[in-house]
Order: sequence, then C-alpha cells, then structure tokens
Amino acid sequence: MRHSLSFAPQGDDPFFDVPATTVQTSTGPVQLPILYRRTRNLNAFFMVPTERVNRVLVQKGAGALSPGCQIGGRALVALACYDYQDTSIGPYREIGLAVPVLPPGVRPTLGHWLQTLTDVDSPSRQLGFHVLHLPVDTEAACAAGREIWGLPKFVTPIAYEDTPGQARIVLHDPRHPYRADLAILRLEGRLGTGLPGPSVSPLLYSRHEGRWLRTPVQVRGGGQAHVRPALHLRTGGSAHPMAQVIRELGLDGARPWLAMATERFQSRLPAGQPMG
Repeated sequence: MRHSLSFAPQGDDPFFDVPATTVQTSTGPVQLPILYRRTRNLNAFFMVPTERVNRVLVQKGAGALSPGCQIGGRALVALACYDYQDTSIGPYREIGLAVPVLPPGVRPTLGHWLQTLTDVDSPSRQLGFHVLHLPVDTEAACAAGREIWGLPKFVTPIAYEDTPGQARIVLHDPRHPYRADLAILRLEGRLGTGLPGPSVSPLLYSRHEGRWLRTPVQVRGGGQAHVRPALHLRTGGSAHPMAQVIRELGLDGARPWLAMATERFQSRLPAGQPMG
C-alpha cells in the first residue's frame, strides 16, 4: 500500500534529495526509493555455457527471458556482494546471483553488452538483470524485496571481509548457520591489480503478483576492475536451492573472468513499473 507523497532530504546532495513515497510491508513502512549512502561492493562475473543458463531460467519461472550477454556459446552470470553500511532501511548485507537478460522476442547482440553503461531510465534500454537468488541478513530487507519487487530473498548470516587486494565472503546456510563446511558459497582470494572502472546501473526484471516489473536502479561511485582475479567461488556441503543452482551452472570451483570492487557504491532503488 502506497501513501501520500513525502520527501527525503539528504543535505546538499541532489542524488539523494528526491521525492519519496512510503510503502507498508509486513515488517513496517519502507520509503521509496530506498537510498544506499555508503556501501562496500564486490561483483564477480562468470561465463557459463548458455544451455545451463537457459535451463536454470526455465526452472526459476523465467524461461521467457533470454541470456542477454552471450558469446561463443557461453553467457554471462553475475554474483553481486554488498555490505550496505548506511541505508534508509538500516545496515544489512546481501548477495545476488543474477543473469543479464533480454525481454521476450529480443535477440541478443554484441551491442547489448554495452547497454550496462547506458542510461538505465531510457525506454530503449533492453538489457536487464533477473535475480535467481538474493539472500540478505535482516528481516526488514527481506520483506521489502519480496513484497515490493517479488525478489527471491531469504534471511541468513553473511560474512563480508576484505583487505587491500583480498576478499573473503561467506554465505551461510540458514539451516546450518556459521557451519563453514555447510556454507552455500564462499568467494575468496586475491583481486590483484585493478584499473579504474565505471559504475553499472542495473535494470531489474522481476515477477511480482503475476506480472513482470521493470526497475531502474541508479548507481554511482565507480571502482576498480580486476581482470582474471585469483578469486574462486565454491559451495560447501549445503543442500540449499541456491547452492544447487550454483552447481547446476557449473560455478562450484569457478574463477571469474572479471571482478569489480568499490567502497564508494551509492544507489537509489525505486518502485518497479509493469513491463509493457
């Protein structure tokens, strides 16, 4: 339920000084857009056989979408890790397993790879991200994601550690919290030398209450791009559906071809709009 228009002033920063509405969730009111003022972020990108990605999209009820970044029989899959330290719904951590996708009837081209760098609010933007799993570590963040956008969130402990040039992120199984041997995933290793990289503002495609939503997320902050970092993604002994999807994609033990890391991530997450 949306309520009357209000405003969320954020000092002199126009990025955060935007009109807002309030939406009621099962854990309390949430102001939209959600504002993310200070965040650590690490994104790891993997190339996976396209038939595996298509199979998982069908299993997740998104078979109408097609992998949007393809080359040589392989498709891009992203693992996005966030340590949200200052947000309008409180601090929390989140890990998203997502596929860049295109709407029904759109054939992927090499040009779609570059759409991640184009205006996320443009009606011509076709490439979006469909989230397969999105664990968080607070009930408020889980309720907002599930009830406002239909995102596949669940609550579980998340460890996020990084030092210069290193990363160790552990997603625990909610049925076996803090059992490292039964973790859903571990992403750890060396990032190596980085080069300045751009911010990527994702367009989210999610299914909520029987309809597809299109949600443009504004991001700024930039970061460092690391080509072929010495990071490895591994699952533990977890039987959780997210661990099973990682294995089905062939990502257990995989090394990303690219990682993007930043401590300057800022964003706005607005309400979604029905897709045409």
